[in-house]
Amino acid sequence: MQYGTRKAWQGITDTRKLTGQMKHTDNELVDAATAIRENAYAPFSNFCVGAALETDDGEIISGCNVESASYGLTVCAERVAIWKAISQGKRKIKHIAVVADTEELTPPCGVCRQIIWEFGGDIPVIMANLNGKSETVQMSELLPRAFDTKFLKK
Repeated sequence: MQYGTRKAWQGITDTRKLTGQMKHTDNELVDAATAIRENAYAPFSNFCVGAALETDDGEIISGCNVESASYGLTVCAERVAIWKAISQGKRKIKHIAVVADTEELTPPCGVCRQIIWEFGGDIPVIMANLNGKSETVQMSELLPRAFDTKFLKK
């Protein structure tokens, strides 16, 4: 199976139909996340993850996880993609896809959920694996009662 082709992901719900705001399909995000996953640096866990997001101006930005020998300095694919977006002047994301080589779909970790919320809010999150299985959930399902700027004193 070739993972970089849209054909492998035909069963994915297109979130553009749900929100009418995205320029790119879920398939395009999954394809980008699958492709960048190949660049993951995971010599310790061999757990390679790719993520791709769409910014509010329609650009797709991707990232992969990068491990460190000190483990605590490891950075997840979702945060790499978001940091890349921020470094390019983007401040808002519309949706994100996360791809891992697992049978059970892998959701973002707790830290990534917080960062996704801060830069996207209650956006669709597409979880997919290399076998073509996928599920789309809203961030509010992954991070109920999220902490954000409304709790900070101004």
